Amino acid sequence: MRINNVRAAAVMEGVVRADRNTKRLLRHIRRGEIALICHDDLDEPAAEGLLRSGVKAVINSGRTMTSAFPHDGPLLLLREGIPIYEIDESSFELLQDGERIRIRDGTLTGLHAELVCYPFGYEEWERLKRTGERMYPLTLLGFAENTLHYAANELNSLTRPLTLPELNNPLETRDVLVVSRGSGCREDLAALRHYIRSAKPVLVGVDGGADVLVSQGYVPDLIIGDMDSVSDQTLRVGAQLLVHAYPDGWAPGLERIRQLGLASDTVAAPGTSEDLALRLSYEQGAARIVIVGSHSEPIDFLKKGRAGMASTLLVRMLVGHKLIDAKGASLWGSKKSQLHKFAAIVEGGALWRTSPYR
Repeated sequence: MRINNVRAAAVMEGVVRADRNTKRLLRHIRRGEIALICHDDLDEPAAEGLLRSGVKAVINSGRTMTSAFPHDGPLLLLREGIPIYEIDESSFELLQDGERIRIRDGTLTGLHAELVCYPFGYEEWERLKRTGERMYPLTLLGFAENTLHYAANELNSLTRPLTLPELNNPLETRDVLVVSRGSGCREDLAALRHYIRSAKPVLVGVDGGADVLVSQGYVPDLIIGDMDSVSDQTLRVGAQLLVHAYPDGWAPGLERIRQLGLASDTVAAPGTSEDLALRLSYEQGAARIVIVGSHSEPIDFLKKGRAGMASTLLVRMLVGHKLIDAKGASLWGSKKSQLHKFAAIVEGGALWRTSPYR
């Protein structure tokens, strides 16, 4: 694909909002501000979040693309005219949250620092994506070795049921719709309106996936995760909150919930919060589990900086006979036909399983 290069603005000025954690930054950045992040391989959900926040520009002290694998995160920003600049990682601390900066002729000037910055444009994205395509098989080799090694170690954990609190909405014999904040989740959820109206599934938001549900007029029954990417407003809609804890019981997200004065329970489990949501639904006797915005392939995990996907491999093997992955549902022909097609798939019991293991 050939894309014409677009020059960044000759002069860029604005207020910087800084946080090394992009998810956390999205909770407090304001429209028209400049995002200062430290994000290797800027992924699509992060780019979409920055766009929805109305950022003026993005300054990244990480490597916007490492070229270890191909992805389109930066492209989403560039297509909308949002310039991306890169600075050295060591320069992040030289800029203060809330200060006003100016970028001109490759120089970033702040209150107490003058830094070299480099525009990241279409040409860089194209070049690094091509390199990523060549490098991906080698990256995948290490990823697969990591996955298989840890899968062997974690296999026994599947035989031990989760320790769960009593759920406000029992899942037994019910359809469960799990919404995670993966690529295309908003469009795919919108494509399932007819299914949601007819099946009335229990709605489970995984971290920022709960915001996606609320943005389309739904109230999640459960919100599961480490609570690092879901908004305060969504946490207050009345859903039952289950904070994902590590197997040793440590739950990093619990402090935020306490600061908001909200009630919650913790659930200890290995793997991702999405894995926990699928496993919980399965163990609680869900008739079918439909997932939107899933993370089910190696690149999904590489974009999050994860070296493997052992838990996801095992959980997908466990729940696969009940799992319907709605990734790409928005592409199923016309809106009317795709809604009825999905409803027919679910109601007929024909389980569409999409996974990287087939």
